[in-house]
Amino acid sequence: MESPGSSDREVIDVVVGRIGKPHGVRGEVTVDVRTDEPERRYADGAALAVEDPRGSAFPHPTLTVTRTRWHQGVLLATFAELTDRTAAEAARGVLLHAEIPADATPEDPEEFYDHQLVGLAAHDLDGTRLGEVTAVVHGAAQDLLTVRTVDGRDALVPFVAALVPEVDLAGGRVVIADRPGLVAPAAEDG
Repeated sequence: MESPGSSDREVIDVVVGRIGKPHGVRGEVTVDVRTDEPERRYADGAALAVEDPRGSAFPHPTLTVTRTRWHQGVLLATFAELTDRTAAEAARGVLLHAEIPADATPEDPEEFYDHQLVGLAAHDLDGTRLGEVTAVVHGAAQDLLTVRTVDGRDALVPFVAALVPEVDLAGGRVVIADRPGLVAPAAEDG
């Protein structure tokens, strides 16, 4: 039985992984895990929404987990909709999304959901406002923050501790160790 108001609880969509290369011939794939709760997000029967970042029309709006296992530190997953190597290869690069409560926070204090970062003010180490985080781009090697600069440009900042040493959710800001040409324009050669 649902508790009062539970059906009105706001949920958001978060990226929990990216499908990698096929493993074998029966549709099993490697998964680049992007969640600190893989046992929960990839539980048997879990339905994950898909996003094809290549812009093509991936034929399945969701993938249903039927089996997972760890092999040499890599998550291998079988989805009901991917029945052979050809289907698994077509899924390569697809992002996997799960719905979570809007007020949820990751257990690891160094992890953040996209919705927590988007909208934060971006400042340099001296406190000068650089702009605002407008998106998080999930790359194969690392995530990138898209920062709309004060002069209206979009800059991509690798979301690594060396370049983003502080995320202050309560203060509504991120600190970026800016380098010439990263966010602020590089000085003209002269």
